[in-house]
Amino acid sequence: MGPTRHLPAPRRIRPVLARWAGRALLALAACLPLAAHAADFPSRPITLVVPFPAGGTPDILARLLSDNLSKRLGQPLIVENRAGAGGNIGAQAVARAAPDGQTLLMCAFGCTVAPSLYQPAPYDIVKDFAPVAMIGTVPSVLVVNPKVPADTLPALLAYARANPGKLNSASSGIGGSAHLATELLKQRAGIDLAHIPYKGAGQVAADLLGGQVDMYFDNLPASLANIRAGKLRALAVASAARAPAIPDVPTFAEAGVPDFLITPWFGVMAPAGTPAPVLDTLHDAFAQALQAPEVAAKMRELGVETAPGSRADLGRFVTTETAKWKQVIETNHIKAE
Repeated sequence: MGPTRHLPAPRRIRPVLARWAGRALLALAACLPLAAHAADFPSRPITLVVPFPAGGTPDILARLLSDNLSKRLGQPLIVENRAGAGGNIGAQAVARAAPDGQTLLMCAFGCTVAPSLYQPAPYDIVKDFAPVAMIGTVPSVLVVNPKVPADTLPALLAYARANPGKLNSASSGIGGSAHLATELLKQRAGIDLAHIPYKGAGQVAADLLGGQVDMYFDNLPASLANIRAGKLRALAVASAARAPAIPDVPTFAEAGVPDFLITPWFGVMAPAGTPAPVLDTLHDAFAQALQAPEVAAKMRELGVETAPGSRADLGRFVTTETAKWKQVIETNHIKAE
């Protein structure tokens, strides 16, 4: 038998191989800029958009973290309040931003509510954003102006039943945690309350302290100083356990209203399409900042339970919360005005 002959590839195969090789080179070339960008990230100051007015819990937490994050990332982290439309203006701006990790969103309870509250939906929290890090959760506390004739939650409910519609309950906007908590309390306790929506937590605080409104479901960090100073009276926390920052205040279950849980949360999101290495860098920086002794101590003081978890954990949480509040909004026929 003679030597084996290596025949040339048939002509019809050569163009196919050439096309596949070309596609592989294009794919590799497309990945190179992302890899280079991830290696250089961050190359300039990072903007953390808080889609709510200054003074609320999202703003407090963003500014608490900013200095530590700036040191860890090697670039300034700038907190920018871009409020309006229940947080939609700031969220939409971040969704449209370049997916390079330089523009981030401080998400809160409203981020998972807005897609069901507004028609058409202003954004898709799952498809338009990529999870970065969970910052934490805070208790929702029912506070009243001291002029309200009730020192306990049972006394407040008794007064509300005897005076239907006389008490008013403020919120920072339609569909926010305070609004949904008010509607849930009306339903669970069988009482009539007048809902007074404001355009931001700062306006609520001023009128609540001044006695223009009677009660408010506030995030504990935002009202803690006034509770301790006696300017506001805390009646109950809408969490499974008492808040260590105000241990004498009972839970709703302890005060006679079971299964009443409202958990405001705060997490950081980036525009969809942000490279995974950039997201990982950001996640690690936030997780480490939350563990810094001075930050952790302040978080405990404010009553914030930190739980960075993983990026996937935040993604699953957002998906679950979106479905949960969609059902509540649809069942109670709540619509943005």
